[in-house]
Amino acid sequence: MLVDKPLPEFELESVQGTQILNNENLPDQVFLLNVWGSYCLPCLAEHPTLMRLAGEQVIPIVGINYKDRRISALKWLDDNGDPFTHNLMDKDGRFGIDLGVYGAPETFLVDANGVVRYRHVSILDEDVWQDVFVPAIAELEKEEAKL
Repeated sequence: MLVDKPLPEFELESVQGTQILNNENLPDQVFLLNVWGSYCLPCLAEHPTLMRLAGEQVIPIVGINYKDRRISALKWLDDNGDPFTHNLMDKDGRFGIDLGVYGAPETFLVDANGVVRYRHVSILDEDVWQDVFVPAIAELEKEEAKL
């Protein structure tokens, strides 16, 4: 739906409730936008991959906590770790609707200009990372080098 289109404009509170974030707060480099929820068992299955990517500083990961309760999300992050450079609270799911989200987990690959370049519906595990995302990121880097 949004592939090759800019991310929709948004203004959402952080999961921590400490700030309001918008498109201006997004990384100015290639990043992942990961839709997750504390209620989501597949999100727990993909979490080790996200934690590894964050720990090795492979790529920034922006979280979209989708249709969740803040207290549940904060406990989940406290229990499992927080791989997100920013984590947005989409309590009513409106931003998810703008993104065309079916449910959690979904992961978008976004370029340095805020354009969605790839959308993955389901668990982002190590195999998906190596087989799909690594080549897609390499292609983006080649495109950017030509500019």
